[in-house]
Amino acid sequence: MTTEELLRALRYLPAGHPDREPLRARAIEANLPLANRLARRYDGRGERLEDLAQVAALALVKAIDGYDPDRLVPFASYAFPTIVGALKRHFRDTVWGMHVPRATQELVLGLRAATGDLEQLRGRTPTAVELAGHLRVDVDVLADAISASQVYRLQSLSGSYTGNDDAELVDLIGRIDPRFARIDERLSHGELGRLVAALPLRERRILAMRFSDEMTQAAIAAELGISQMHVSRLLRGSLNRLRVGFLASVEPTA
Repeated sequence: MTTEELLRALRYLPAGHPDREPLRARAIEANLPLANRLARRYDGRGERLEDLAQVAALALVKAIDGYDPDRLVPFASYAFPTIVGALKRHFRDTVWGMHVPRATQELVLGLRAATGDLEQLRGRTPTAVELAGHLRVDVDVLADAISASQVYRLQSLSGSYTGNDDAELVDLIGRIDPRFARIDERLSHGELGRLVAALPLRERRILAMRFSDEMTQAAIAAELGISQMHVSRLLRGSLNRLRVGFLASVEPTA
């Protein structure tokens, strides 16, 4: 039986029928090679193939359960975008070391293939202008994507930077800021509370709703009868004033 025939038979079996699970299992097993092939397309990008295969297999199960045989669409045509979409979401949501916009992530994923294509075509490493033209993006956008690719995997601050286990990356960065003690002192004397109290009543209420009650901007907007964009502007303005006022208060006096 084809996958379509298996799923059509499964669809018309009543709930609890003893043949339902065996038919479902046969359909999944028959299409696991497809899921594994798609997972291998994303191998070599920093994730273990076993993890990618698991993501693809779970997406296959979702496709099996969501497929409608009455639409007369080949199952592979339905499952393919479902599995590829799950793999892309896996890289977008769980792999990057820092938050990077989706469009930039997709450009980074296409950058490697574009580089390989142009190297084969021209017999040399392509320039940034050539890559941008091939990918149909501005050179500045491409530069942002190349910079973003550097944070795909963040190096541990405890890692060695010289090959010597006694020398760690953290030794190269950071220092004790002499203003830390003044910040603690200002906080203990209620400096931040004074700055908050100086804000207009509505802005204080929005701050409390956002950070004490943990309400979303949309929920705050609905509560106050204003637009979410207005809430966002008020929050941004309040936080900027608090930041400026607080930094001014901890600056060393002459």
